[in-house]
Amino acid sequence: MSDLPGLLAPFWLTLKLAALTTLVLVVIATPFAWWLAHTRLRARALVEAVVALPLVLPPTVLGFYLLLLMSPKGWLGGLWVDITGSTLTFSFTGLLVSSALYSLPFMVQPLQGAFETLGKASLEAAAMLRAGPLDRFFTVALPLALRGYVTGIVLAFAHTMGEFGVVLMVGGNIPGATRLVSIAIYEHVETLDYAGAHLLSALLLVLSFAVLAAVFLLNRRFPGAKR
Repeated sequence: MSDLPGLLAPFWLTLKLAALTTLVLVVIATPFAWWLAHTRLRARALVEAVVALPLVLPPTVLGFYLLLLMSPKGWLGGLWVDITGSTLTFSFTGLLVSSALYSLPFMVQPLQGAFETLGKASLEAAAMLRAGPLDRFFTVALPLALRGYVTGIVLAFAHTMGEFGVVLMVGGNIPGATRLVSIAIYEHVETLDYAGAHLLSALLLVLSFAVLAAVFLLNRRFPGAKR
């Protein structure tokens, strides 16, 4: 417990990963969820099943295939090495890619549900007022889907904070680079450092409770959140 900054380093790295993963997922999941909510293609069910796979797959299984995909001999990892000269595996960038894929359904599903409940009346009214597609989305759809965004952001952030199997397979346990809080807690327990494990676990517990409490309060106060 004497080296408090070193003990807390995995916690700050995990916060950074969770924040970046959530930001990436907002950008990726928004058009994806919009398409799923409005497409009539029969392949929609298959796409939804692929998106939901991380919900049912054991993290080690997903982590194993991501490790193969992002290794220097994998097509994605090999392409990354050719472009950047560095590897995706055992790097923070690899953790970010893995976390985004692993937490994708936690962002897509709430947004898809929110977009599906919008209805067409408000969007058609905005179109009659000559609002363009982007204008209709940002001024009509986005405010009405705010609860879905809050739910998706919280779920994706919290899910990333608690990742273990996937990030251990892809990133390993490199201090300052890929050693996340879940891995650090496991290591502290293995070395019988229960004080360190308790501190990190308590931080996660308090943070998780605070985030969930804030979400429930905000969902009650958001204009238009209730239908």
